Amino acid sequence: MKDSHAYFLQPYKGPGSRLTCPACNDKHCFSLYVDENGDYLNEAVGRCNHESSCGYHYTPKQFFTDNPTARPNWKDNFFRLPQTTINSTVKTKIWTITTDIVTNSVNPSIDSDFTLFLSNLLGREKTRKVINDYFVGVTKNRDVIFYQIDKEGRCRTGKIMKYNRETGRRIKDEKIGGRITWVHSILKSSTNPKLRLPDDWTLTQCLFGEHLLKQYPFKNVAIVESEKTALICSSFWNEYIWLATGGKSQLNDRLQVLKGRKVVAFPDVDGYQEWKEKLSKINGLEISVSDILENSASEEDRINHVDIADLLIRQHRRKYIPISPVEEHRDPMKHPTFLKVMELAKFSNAEELAMLIDDLDLEMVGYTKN
Repeated sequence: MKDSHAYFLQPYKGPGSRLTCPACNDKHCFSLYVDENGDYLNEAVGRCNHESSCGYHYTPKQFFTDNPTARPNWKDNFFRLPQTTINSTVKTKIWTITTDIVTNSVNPSIDSDFTLFLSNLLGREKTRKVINDYFVGVTKNRDVIFYQIDKEGRCRTGKIMKYNRETGRRIKDEKIGGRITWVHSILKSSTNPKLRLPDDWTLTQCLFGEHLLKQYPFKNVAIVESEKTALICSSFWNEYIWLATGGKSQLNDRLQVLKGRKVVAFPDVDGYQEWKEKLSKINGLEISVSDILENSASEEDRINHVDIADLLIRQHRRKYIPISPVEEHRDPMKHPTFLKVMELAKFSNAEELAMLIDDLDLEMVGYTKN
């Protein structure tokens, strides 16, 4: 059945009419496709204004091709489609980037500004391990490359980002060019015929760190929003495979690769309700949403948009940097609600529980076996 609606890109009505792009995550640059009533089709169906650096453009035609049973009331039924229909959303052709592009840019002996921050935080040995495990690359400008490599070992793309080497914060100054670029965008515009991608090359993203699922078939999974968070958490809390969605808008069918795994989601402090709502609508997955930040974050934490990595860093630094009793009292990691994470983790034995308490320097305040 062909959809009878007509869709067009939403007219510009000021910065508020442009959203965050689901691919590059830049704000006020994404135009949704809407119908004559102004209703959007899907939060991923639209076009990014950054045609050269991002190039994301997902049309209504592609959406209905990928989701043949979807209708204008997709919000009511899209996430309740049979599993066979969800599987049909996977594109028949997966465009990839050659392995040599990845291997030539992954070099633990050369620091990006981001990995220099990691070295100061974690030490050189742990940083090297993270770089090798997640295939973290570096550009000539010392920007970091977060490669997306799927479960089959295929590189989908790489996100190139600028970080402050001292604070570890992403550089968001609009006056600085290339704050976020993509490997596939650079290759599509390359003048080198050996590197240039075909004009019809199409981006199909996967979870950051997805390749580790095959390497660790029996590990539970933790998902977070940013690649940086996944890397830091993997060093502090290696009982999980830490994967990143790359943004709040990326809680979609790419999560189906997690089917059969026990998964804990750790949304950023401003994302709890949104993640809980979206993940509750995805069938076939066993995902618990941690409320540790929702319950324990201070007002200052909310202003600073902290995530689970920020809390782990705070706990780590407290071991080595003396702080005042007042600062310690404000630390959310000392709040008993942090222990809820253990309940979500569903530990199978006391040894695992003891390991977590020791690793994070926690204080046991109580434990009830369900």
